[in-house]
Amino acid sequence: MEKGRKKFKQKSEKPEFDQNIVDLARVTRVTSGGKHLSFRACVVIGDRKGRVGYGVDKGNDVQIAVQKAVNQAKKNIITVPIVFGTIPHIVEAKYKSGKVLVKPAPLGSGIIAGSVIRTVLEMSGIQSASAKMLGKTNNKITNVKATFEALQSFKPEAVARARVCEAKKNEQMGITKVRLAPVVTEKKEVKKAPARRAPVKRAPKPAEKPVKKEE
Repeated sequence: MEKGRKKFKQKSEKPEFDQNIVDLARVTRVTSGGKHLSFRACVVIGDRKGRVGYGVDKGNDVQIAVQKAVNQAKKNIITVPIVFGTIPHIVEAKYKSGKVLVKPAPLGSGIIAGSVIRTVLEMSGIQSASAKMLGKTNNKITNVKATFEALQSFKPEAVARARVCEAKKNEQMGITKVRLAPVVTEKKEVKKAPARRAPVKRAPKPAEKPVKKEE
């Protein structure tokens, strides 16, 4: 390598999703050949713009287990409707022994929740909400699945109504969104039927004079 030549470092691209390890445990499988140790990881990923997913998988090493869980989470991504920085309405969902209640909150109040529910809401991009665990279990994986069930149970008509209110408020505040130009398609030529000619009015025939008979 020539002297004086500088090395240019390639800029690392920002990952599409942020990830957070929710639960990490060492599990043992007993077989006739002996005990086999492995690691189980539960990972929540999200882009903080409405998309969030979770994955649970095992591996012989912690790094392998986390990577496999991330790949699994990318297959379980859902889209959460966010209106005014919060959810459209109150939702309650249950998964096995886990039960979760999520309520909307005014903008600026932040996320009032604990445990894994807070992680899921932050990864989805919700800025203000309050949630509570109503179930009798502290299993993090069960509570994560219950939270995802709640975020998937919004009523479409309520979401549409909230979107309209958000658009009206943005117009009043002078916030406009970029609209894409409509797609122009080629117009097909339509053959027009020939126009009908108006009927020509003819002059009436002169009346014939009666012929006088000779006496």
